[in-house]
Amino acid sequence: MEKRSHRWWDLGPDDVVDIGFGEEERELLAEGLHQWGGAARPTDALARLIGFNDVETMHSDGRRIRKLLREGGSLTKLDWQRALVALEIVWASNFYGAANDWEAVAAGWTDARTLQTLRSIQHQLAGLRAPPRRLTPR
Repeated sequence: MEKRSHRWWDLGPDDVVDIGFGEEERELLAEGLHQWGGAARPTDALARLIGFNDVETMHSDGRRIRKLLREGGSLTKLDWQRALVALEIVWASNFYGAANDWEAVAAGWTDARTLQTLRSIQHQLAGLRAPPRRLTPR
């Protein structure tokens, strides 16, 4: 069952969510996952930070997520989060990701085009994080 919600925190990680992304947004998210098997080499700790159990799971789940993205399928809330964070790190980080090599390894994706498309994705997925916690004075 697919759900749409602007209140992401009401959804569980396994709830399937249909986002109205166009082909460009979906392709960039797929490319971000793809690069973790190319120019970028993740560690188990980084894979866990992104939301996977380890590098092996990152690669196997990443293939499944890329396939769904390219076919226009819906993803779970957790998979949208993983795809977004994987893209953000692989594109921006030279230490962990492919920042210096991005334009050479991500065919057709200039930094300017990537940034413009990434901002569109981030805007549409803005509610993925839990709502801000209200800090109480000490």
